[in-house]
Amino acid sequence: MKEVTIYTNETCPYCKQIKEILEKNNIEFKNKITTEHSEEWKKIINLTNMPVTPTIYYKDNYFLPGRDFYNPDHLLEVLKSFSKSTFSMNRQLYESVKTINYNMNTAFRKLDQLLRQIETNTKKEENEHKSTN
Repeated sequence: MKEVTIYTNETCPYCKQIKEILEKNNIEFKNKITTEHSEEWKKIINLTNMPVTPTIYYKDNYFLPGRDFYNPDHLLEVLKSFSKSTFSMNRQLYESVKTINYNMNTAFRKLDQLLRQIETNTKKEENEHKSTN
């Protein structure tokens, strides 16, 4: 596996977990502490718009917790199965926008259902309260 770079904070327990699982699986990595590489870190933040650690750089791609992996084991799976896309950047961006649109639509539908349920329960409670008076 090509070398992995991990951007970390010295006090970040999640960073420690990620480094431990990489070591346990014999994945070589370069650890860059964000405060020691502040200019480089600022550029990464400007690119990703997400100032979170641990940020992983692998094969010209950035992997961020919550966005690209959910726990150390998932990151390991992502790195081991990663292959560079053969599609153009425009095609990738187009598909990403479609995915974002789908996810937002799904989230808003769930929120709408929840709000309708709250509204129904509130009306029910108001009616019960009126009938007991």
